[in-house]
Amino acid sequence: MSTYKKEVGTAVQNFAGDYTGAVEGQLWYNSTAGSFQFRSFSTAGAWATGGSLNTARWAAASAKLGTQTAALAFSGNTGPAPTTVNESYNGTSWTELNDINTSRNTAGGFGTATAAIVTGGFSTAVITNTESWNGTSWTEVNDLNQGRFQISGTGLSTAGLVFGGNLDPPSNVTGATESWNGTCFSEVNDLNTVRYGAGAAGTQTAALAFGGKEPFPLPITAVTEQWNETCWSEVNDLNAVRTSTTGAGHTDTAAMSMGGNSPTAVALTELWNGTCWSEDTDLNTAREYLAGAGTTASALAFGGVLPPGTAITAATEEWIGAGAPVTETITTS
Repeated sequence: MSTYKKEVGTAVQNFAGDYTGAVEGQLWYNSTAGSFQFRSFSTAGAWATGGSLNTARWAAASAKLGTQTAALAFSGNTGPAPTTVNESYNGTSWTELNDINTSRNTAGGFGTATAAIVTGGFSTAVITNTESWNGTSWTEVNDLNQGRFQISGTGLSTAGLVFGGNLDPPSNVTGATESWNGTCFSEVNDLNTVRYGAGAAGTQTAALAFGGKEPFPLPITAVTEQWNETCWSEVNDLNAVRTSTTGAGHTDTAAMSMGGNSPTAVALTELWNGTCWSEDTDLNTAREYLAGAGTTASALAFGGVLPPGTAITAATEEWIGAGAPVTETITTS
């Protein structure tokens, strides 16, 4: 008769609880649960609840190249007005840090948790102001060439990219792209599809722009464009049109689009593999005007507006991509 030991070469081991050191396909007995368990790996990503922001808000900016355990959320709108609030995430909870100098919402943000940029946005008027974060405080630096709000950004604090947005008046939408070299912005080639509220991922030299809203009366779009340091090229669209979405991804070959408006708040998550988008596990909470950071393996989504577009949330969700270890229990009759 064949046995587990004969087939595998070892006897079934006994552990009081989960065996974190198990390899794929390994079986053990959980004496605490009184059941046999084995290790497999997830075939799809999953969202889990993280620590909530201290200040609920929508249209916050984020350090786009932050991580799930080191993220930064700054600016946004608390409901009555734009805010200067700045918070950092350590993988468990958010901590309030020194505020930005100029309150704003729908600003462009990029960088990391210890070195970030916030630029543009809206307060009582369209903003061109740019501020730099050094891990302790914010300092005003050189302005955008073209002030706008509902602007998208990605990259590092020394090498960033911002694109699209709304001008003043709001019906004047732009595809303008500006490159940041750590000191000032330079105008470069525009997006092919003029829009605001697009998602962003990647770096200054290899970025993605996806979704957004085209000028009235044109619709919400699924258009995706890829930046090669010189110009934008259209690539495969999102599966679902959306605006006011957020993105994650440190490259233009592995990115995420989370949530957004289509035309009400959605929970949709899509993954980009360098060629096309595929639908994956939805957010637990549908929302628009949210912010995000991280990678396709380990991302964050936080803040935003819940449907039907009135309640502001502080909720944070943590993404674990496909391939994460999973403990499964064997049931016997």
